[in-house]
Amino acid sequence: MFENFKVFSTDFAGRPLVVETGKMAQLANGECLVRYGETVVHVAVTASAKPREGVDFFPLSVDFEEKLYSVGRIPGSYLKREGRPSDKAILVSRVIDRPIRPLFPKDMRNDVSVVCTVMSVDHDCLPEIAAMVGTSIALSISDIPWNGPISGVSVGYVDGEYVINPTSAQRAVSQMAVTVASTDSRIAMIEAGANIVSDEVMYNGIMAGHEANQKIIEFIKGIQKEIGKPKFEYPSNEPDEEMLNAIKEFAMEDVKLALDTDDKNVRDERLKPIYEKVHEKFDEIYPEQEAKIDECMYRTQKYIVRRWLLDEQKRVDGRGMDEMRPLAAEVDLLPRVHGSGMFTRGQTQVLTVATLGPVSDEQLLDGIDEEETKRYIHQYNFPSYSVGETKPSRGPGRREIGHGALAERALVPVIPSVDEFPYAYRLVSEVLSSNGSTSQASICGSTLALMAAGVPIKAPVAGISCGLITEGDRWMTMVDIQGLEDFFGDMDFKVAGTKEGITAIQMDLKISGLTPEMVKEALEKTHKARNYIIDEIILKTIPEPRKELSKYAPKMLSMTIPVDKIREVIGTGGKVIQKICAECDVKVDVEEDGHVYVSGIDADNCKRALTIIDTIVNDPEVGAIYKGKVTRLMDFGAFVEIAPGKEGLVHISRLDVKRTEKVTDVVNVGDEVMVKVLEIDDKGRLNLSRRDALIEVEGLVPENEISDAPRRPRRDDRRRDDRPRASNGFIANTNKPRQ
Repeated sequence: MFENFKVFSTDFAGRPLVVETGKMAQLANGECLVRYGETVVHVAVTASAKPREGVDFFPLSVDFEEKLYSVGRIPGSYLKREGRPSDKAILVSRVIDRPIRPLFPKDMRNDVSVVCTVMSVDHDCLPEIAAMVGTSIALSISDIPWNGPISGVSVGYVDGEYVINPTSAQRAVSQMAVTVASTDSRIAMIEAGANIVSDEVMYNGIMAGHEANQKIIEFIKGIQKEIGKPKFEYPSNEPDEEMLNAIKEFAMEDVKLALDTDDKNVRDERLKPIYEKVHEKFDEIYPEQEAKIDECMYRTQKYIVRRWLLDEQKRVDGRGMDEMRPLAAEVDLLPRVHGSGMFTRGQTQVLTVATLGPVSDEQLLDGIDEEETKRYIHQYNFPSYSVGETKPSRGPGRREIGHGALAERALVPVIPSVDEFPYAYRLVSEVLSSNGSTSQASICGSTLALMAAGVPIKAPVAGISCGLITEGDRWMTMVDIQGLEDFFGDMDFKVAGTKEGITAIQMDLKISGLTPEMVKEALEKTHKARNYIIDEIILKTIPEPRKELSKYAPKMLSMTIPVDKIREVIGTGGKVIQKICAECDVKVDVEEDGHVYVSGIDADNCKRALTIIDTIVNDPEVGAIYKGKVTRLMDFGAFVEIAPGKEGLVHISRLDVKRTEKVTDVVNVGDEVMVKVLEIDDKGRLNLSRRDALIEVEGLVPENEISDAPRRPRRDDRRRDDRPRASNGFIANTNKPRQ
């Protein structure tokens, strides 16, 4: 039945890689099932028979579809089925898209779709690597025109050694996670996150990945040679050479004058009448070819910009090759938020706002990864007004999600651990103006916002991009590319990091790949640039993280309790913890390992809640003073609860410093009072004293001692002692200070 069924296998980083084709999805242009360890991914590629009308780009779509059955899970949604792609799925789709897109013919307009379906996941064998290899195989053996193959690997750095496709345990301790895609001669894509590693370590890791890719590329070439289909013919969208030359000659000088400015608005205004003049002349000569006329104008601009750069070492805004646009930074623009910072680079401007929350505010992830929660969240918004356009907002697209993830990856290595700073973070970057490298501006804005919010980050992080122009064997790089250089150039190499090392990389290419020399030069130039940004812009705006949080930010305290005491703190049906939250106006989160986090706007309330919890899990201390609530009144005294389940009697003789006739003369049910623990009897009952607490804390004198005292002491000269105080500010037991 499956006469075309074929199986191919090889070793990939010490694990079997098995490729099956010819059994499934036989109506697709190309397909394969990739088994890597016990990870299984099916890839199908299809192309439309005719080109899409009215488009001036190659319509490629890549979808990485996570199926929760692949990890034995039922989706948590109401419908119990997978919904929109997760952020991780979108990011993987982009990682696969970037190396394959430049290898399609530039003049093809047929729709091409790549669908990677994750069917089984072995966490030691990354499904995204299997999907990238499967995509390359499916395209190579299909009849779709494509100048592959490529291969992709993940590179880790463990104990000073590079590891290709690290296992789950190795990834947990790796100092970097780098995805490298390659052709048989060049590096086609880099996506990296790292724990502040040096340029040298990163460069050598990229080269190690590039070398590992070559074996798989040869494996794919063997499959293609055996079963590959002939590539189909397609109608070219290439403009006629005569048309291109005529329009270039007609508009060249006008376009040069229009482009020669550092202001995007001025440039756009200058180009409008030139486009009108070109269409007025050539629409009649080349009827019904308006799109190709616009393509000729695009190529004219591209020709001018590239000739300026390669032949004259000239940039459109007059800068040198390693010179950045004017930079500026501000903090505290918004009064009620927890932290804010705005970073401006030329006409690119990003405002980032930091919000702190309790650890329980971390994001829950419903995907196929081992990661189930995320404590640091970065989101990136790109409104149409940032590029001077008019269109309604429809939520974040793939580009916005990708840029937000890049900024998030860049900052995670400097975020303090949950033990050092027990908060969850949400950073939101609002792009106010865009003319190149907004993702890198959002990284700088995030550093400013975090420092302004008082987050003790390990070091400031900055981001910068490096561009590339190539022509045959000639090539040159330039730092801080603006929109026009990105649009007409060959590369956008984004690098983020501290002064000591790299934290994130993302590389976009319009050509087939980079040489090692290009990668090395880009790393060197971006390192110098980000050092300048950190020293001269960020640290001169805010030299260090604020010592105190905003008054509007939640205050966070934490402690660890024995695991067997968790039930007592929570109480039946959550009654105890709910009572603490209501009484102290705080939020309490108790982790399974015994970590307790208390958050609230008022620091004193947080301390009080922590003291109550401490009293629940530890017996009250004789001699310590607590704040409690009157729960019952008797003729002989009042019962006071100092913590849920911890109640004691204050005898009427110990209610006040003066003689008390009736209990209700001093306290009523619901009153909050300070009490001192005098005794814990053999049955665990507490004997409390309000009188002793007033004497020690308020410095009041008992009535029977007034005749001996010449006066009541003033607050200035009341008795002081150096005994330690409990966390709520009250005096603790001298012999055993409360923690």
